[in-house]
Amino acid sequence: MKTPLLGIAALLCFVSAPPAVQAAQQEADAAERCEEAVAETVRRMRGPRAHEVQFVGTKRRLSPTLGDETGVKGEGLYRGATGSVNFTYSCAYNTATGATSGVVFRDFGRIAGGTDAAWQPDLTHISPEACEAATAAALKEKYPRVGRIVFGSDSRRLLPGANDNTSLEGQGAVQRAPGMNAIPFTYRCEFQTRNGEIVSVRTSE
Repeated sequence: MKTPLLGIAALLCFVSAPPAVQAAQQEADAAERCEEAVAETVRRMRGPRAHEVQFVGTKRRLSPTLGDETGVKGEGLYRGATGSVNFTYSCAYNTATGATSGVVFRDFGRIAGGTDAAWQPDLTHISPEACEAATAAALKEKYPRVGRIVFGSDSRRLLPGANDNTSLEGQGAVQRAPGMNAIPFTYRCEFQTRNGEIVSVRTSE
């Protein structure tokens, strides 16, 4: 009679284990997907300056938010031109869809141009590529015979804009016509933070 009782006990243990295992797996998935999204964002926004993006596991914090979402916060570092740069980050992970959103990161003491260190840009919908494409279109309209246009990805920086918008500034060089010397220019795109729509583009040569 003992064998059936042991079999029942083992079955009960087997049935009760999956929810805990599932929760642990969801937490692992949330951490992994969010850190992948943050690393991609760091490399996209910092360009060649960002190498070897790493995360500090002991600083990671997960917390449930609304619905199926899990919030992930933590710290990391990347190797820049002048050494390692520490940053904090936050991200939301949807356990139902596996999607990430609300990716935000901030360098420690590395906010350029006097930007308020308390400001943390939401990079979910901000696309440097879209800004550069819009800038190139503006330059082509200004110089119909334009030759080459080159953007310096390491010059990008984010700034708070009016009406809760986000501005992206950078530098580049433009050949106003084939055969001419390239001249430097600066550009600035203003995005609607909530959806990534570009509301204005300005260039200055």
